[in-house]
Amino acid sequence: MTDRKLRIVMIVLSAIGLGVATYLTVVHYAHITVACAANGNPCETVQHSAWSEIAGIPVALLGLIGYVMILGLLFAPQNDNVRTALLTVVLVGFGFSAYLTYREAFSIHAYCEWCLSSAAILTVLTGLSITRFLRGADPVAAGGDLPPGDDRDAVDALDDSSATGPDRPADELAAHPQA
Repeated sequence: MTDRKLRIVMIVLSAIGLGVATYLTVVHYAHITVACAANGNPCETVQHSAWSEIAGIPVALLGLIGYVMILGLLFAPQNDNVRTALLTVVLVGFGFSAYLTYREAFSIHAYCEWCLSSAAILTVLTGLSITRFLRGADPVAAGGDLPPGDDRDAVDALDDSSATGPDRPADELAAHPQA
């Protein structure tokens, strides 16, 4: 999968996660009942537990901030520093989500469907972030050649600026193509 496709998948997942975190934050501040499909509304139990806030800040708001940071990093111009920052934010979110899921299982004894969906999203984002980080810069975006066996076709691999070159406009290339 190309870096571009990985980023698109990550953006979609992060937008869904942002929606989940936004919903739970609104529910918290509006003091309304969480919509939950499970019997007995375990989501309400989780949302009113001792672990639903840290220093008076709802964990749903922390999740909302985390997803906004992830989206911001995904839309930023990509380089090694941005990929490192993205991996760091995603790993922190994953770790915190894993801790909260542990608390649901062993302290609260109830599972919030919304929280579990966010945990699943962060789990997938973690795998995708690690993949992007380990791959490093996209060779085509960095101006290099495709690695052998790459599944991208020439149209996907080239952007408009590399097709004409930095010093030769498109009309000059058409009149005097290079061999």
